[in-house]
Amino acid sequence: MFIGFDPLYFLLLAPAMLLSAWAAWATRSRFAKWSGVANTRGISGAQAARYILDRSGLESVRVVPSRGVLSDHYDPRAREVRLSEPVYYDQSVSSLAVAAHEVGHAIQHRDRYTPLVLRNLAVPLASLGSNLSFLVIFVGFLLSMTQLVWAGVILFSAVVAFQIITLPVELDASRRAKIALSELGLVTSPSEREGVSKVLGAAAMTYVGAALSSALTLLYYLIRLGVFSDARDRR
Repeated sequence: MFIGFDPLYFLLLAPAMLLSAWAAWATRSRFAKWSGVANTRGISGAQAARYILDRSGLESVRVVPSRGVLSDHYDPRAREVRLSEPVYYDQSVSSLAVAAHEVGHAIQHRDRYTPLVLRNLAVPLASLGSNLSFLVIFVGFLLSMTQLVWAGVILFSAVVAFQIITLPVELDASRRAKIALSELGLVTSPSEREGVSKVLGAAAMTYVGAALSSALTLLYYLIRLGVFSDARDRR
């Protein structure tokens, strides 16, 4: 078994690293660009979120400010849409896009959207895998204990599964956001629709990059465990 610097790891992960770096840059760049463009309705992200929630029968879901940049999320346990302060207060196209996306998660929760249900169920195991898998794999490689490495890989597989399940959850939330903004008249011009699509599209690619990175990391572990060479030998 191999431990230490391995060029194969960086060769395999290079596409995911490049995609993740681009997505992170594009998300911040597009958010900043469209944060400087006021929406024609003159409403803040908080007002947009409240409006969509009320029209969706989710009057009991609260909209609250959250500290940090792009820290926006929906908390299903507290039933709160938490918007970063720039999104909560600003009357920009970016604010509409991000606020509507987070409300999309609240609507998914209401509808018991299957991928969201699965993701919520996977959270404890994914958290365990995220915290322990690398340590278990490292120790297994260090001690040349194949069974311990396999235990770590199985734990890491839960992280990969979680991130793959996250993709349809995030893409669907963006789809719901675009529909709600358009149907409720919160976004009215082609320029605003373009801005919403660009902001949400870049954000979605961050999840694609994370899923690809974890999947390729898992592939690397399997290669180093000899899974594919064993399969060739059996043929």
